[in-house]
Amino acid sequence: MYNPEASGSQDGDKDPRCPSGRIVFDANTGARVCADTGEILEEQVIGDEAEWRAYTPEERARRNRVGGPLSVAKPNWGVDVYLGALHEGSGKHIRGLSKRIEALRLQRSYRIGRTLSGLEKNINQALKILDEIATKMELSEKVKDEASKMYRDATEKGLTRGRSIDSVVAATLYAACRKLRIPCTIDDIVKYLPTKSADTKREIARCYRLLVRDLGVDIPVIEPELFVTRIVSALGLPDYVTIEAIKVLREARSRGITAGKDPSGLSAAAVYLAALKFGLRRTQKEIAHVAGVTEVTVRNRYKELVGEDLKNEQVTS
Repeated sequence: MYNPEASGSQDGDKDPRCPSGRIVFDANTGARVCADTGEILEEQVIGDEAEWRAYTPEERARRNRVGGPLSVAKPNWGVDVYLGALHEGSGKHIRGLSKRIEALRLQRSYRIGRTLSGLEKNINQALKILDEIATKMELSEKVKDEASKMYRDATEKGLTRGRSIDSVVAATLYAACRKLRIPCTIDDIVKYLPTKSADTKREIARCYRLLVRDLGVDIPVIEPELFVTRIVSALGLPDYVTIEAIKVLREARSRGITAGKDPSGLSAAAVYLAALKFGLRRTQKEIAHVAGVTEVTVRNRYKELVGEDLKNEQVTS
């Protein structure tokens, strides 16, 4: 974490990596961001800005508060109490054996007295798993917040009872990506689950349909163009293949042959067709593996994209 004092600043407004006066505080995430480069200079900042209006000293004293911003993606909304046994509140070391024993006794009493309900334990465990998966997949904080909100809502409605925490967490992440139009498949999430089985993908799909139905999540239609860049990058193809594949998909949409088709399969077939046009041969098996679909799906979508004249053409993989 960025330390303002280490850079010679008392208030955190100066940083050697960002010009003075160009540091912006984001109240929603509690972070200080450089307006020029977008670099996050400090996270989890305790905001002292007023979120209300006060016209008298009494109102200001009554409404004053301190603490970091609440986060739906953190256990206990990011607000928790920790009792240290070796340090005081000011950060100084506790001196004297008797005082240290007393601090340890208070710490133990707090741990015993603070009991969590089954609902809270479930949410805390799920949010830790969600954060690990989202971090490994390099998903944004917006996706994590959306998925965390879905999981909290699902827990309150009793949708998580009798279901694996991993499966419901994966379903919320997949639903959040779909809602925010981020290209992602269930297979992408399954790879990072701590526990998985042969039926994991099917269980995640069932949980996803349950969340969409019972939570009323509005899932927009995902354009296949969103998957093209990822497939091209994974195959090591040049950028002009991406441009050609997007042209193929837009032409297919104008012909009305993309309706009701899996966007991953369509994008895989478009990349395969674009690569053939430039003589950059990639097998259907390679592209299917990268796109997370079957080879048969790529072959069928390819036949639909090339048109009636080429439908009977034999294409070797």
